[in-house]
Amino acid sequence: MALVNPHGGGALKPLLLEGSALAAEQARAKTLPQIKVSSREAGDIIMLGIGGFTPLDGFMTRADWEGVCDGMKMASGLFWPIPVTLSTDDESIKTGTDIALADGETGEILATMKVSEKYTIDKAHECMEVYKTTDMEHPGVKMVMAQGKYNLAGAIKVLSTGGFVEKYGEQFMTPAQTRAKFQEMGWTKVAAFQTRNPMHRSHEYLAKVAIETMDGVLVHSLLGNLKPGDIPAEVRSEAIGVLVENYFAPNTVIQAGYPLDMRYAGPREALLHALFRQNYGCSHLIVGRDHAGVGDFYGPFDAQKIFDEIPSNALETKNMNIDWTFWCKKCGGMASQRTCPHTKDDRILLSGTKVRSMLSEGQDLPVEFSRPEVAKVLQKYYAGLTAEQNVKVELKGHSAA
Repeated sequence: MALVNPHGGGALKPLLLEGSALAAEQARAKTLPQIKVSSREAGDIIMLGIGGFTPLDGFMTRADWEGVCDGMKMASGLFWPIPVTLSTDDESIKTGTDIALADGETGEILATMKVSEKYTIDKAHECMEVYKTTDMEHPGVKMVMAQGKYNLAGAIKVLSTGGFVEKYGEQFMTPAQTRAKFQEMGWTKVAAFQTRNPMHRSHEYLAKVAIETMDGVLVHSLLGNLKPGDIPAEVRSEAIGVLVENYFAPNTVIQAGYPLDMRYAGPREALLHALFRQNYGCSHLIVGRDHAGVGDFYGPFDAQKIFDEIPSNALETKNMNIDWTFWCKKCGGMASQRTCPHTKDDRILLSGTKVRSMLSEGQDLPVEFSRPEVAKVLQKYYAGLTAEQNVKVELKGHSAA
């Protein structure tokens, strides 16, 4: 058996230039008009650069935007669940202009682009279709509404990975690298475990359920921006590392990271997570409770149900649905709503607020909820926070995604 094909059925399509072509384009980029890109757009550029968004060659046209919003299909007919767009307020940029795309925070030029189309969109329409709400409390809605007046479409040439390689080293793996690693390990059936939180016992259980039927699991951490107060990537990485080292059989887990920001689009984002995991070589995506959700905007299993609503040939990477998991005192171990007949009173469930207060006070978490090695890493992190920072940190016990 072979690994799943990249999305679209062709080869991986990384847009990152190398060697003399990179040096020449970097020199040219300095002469071009610049637009500053948002954190979300920067993550998308880097994802395009490493081939994570294969087969896209840049930012979407109006026809693509419309097709993706309304029917999850680009103008070409290619399945795509969330718009990948670039915006600006710059009136001077015209169709046909060559521009440089600079990181809004660091000023580094990440890419060049020839503008093929400049268009306006109905932002509220995008929010309703993609996020199912126009509530400004939703971080994804807030992000779309903060975009510039115009969208710019066009193919891009990527010049940088934006410091991710330097910051995260071997943990920042490209789709070509994960595919090579899977082949080296002899894996063809690989489940991706999406995470933006540290892994507690429930997440460990999800990953181990997958390992029972798969060759291995890719624990794939989001390295881009989260909501204010979420646990930083380097702390999550350390916590996951000690868990894997101490509680998983050798050669069953690979830990890696990817550069996107969270959009918190719930069901639609679960589809995007499956799509780019196909590019990384994963045959399955573990979809648990409230995958990629935020607040109460989505039902607990909406992200699982949406996979039944798309054409069967839309994605080669399939969803592996797993119910809400917890430690049950009567069962004497980890269980899920699907397997455990007992009541909530028999289950060890901790709210994010409770976990925060325990960790910030240096208390040990129940071993049924979190491994002591993981709790130690988090206690060290919380001990270094100011009181104000501590209040803002959100640690969810039920959803890693």
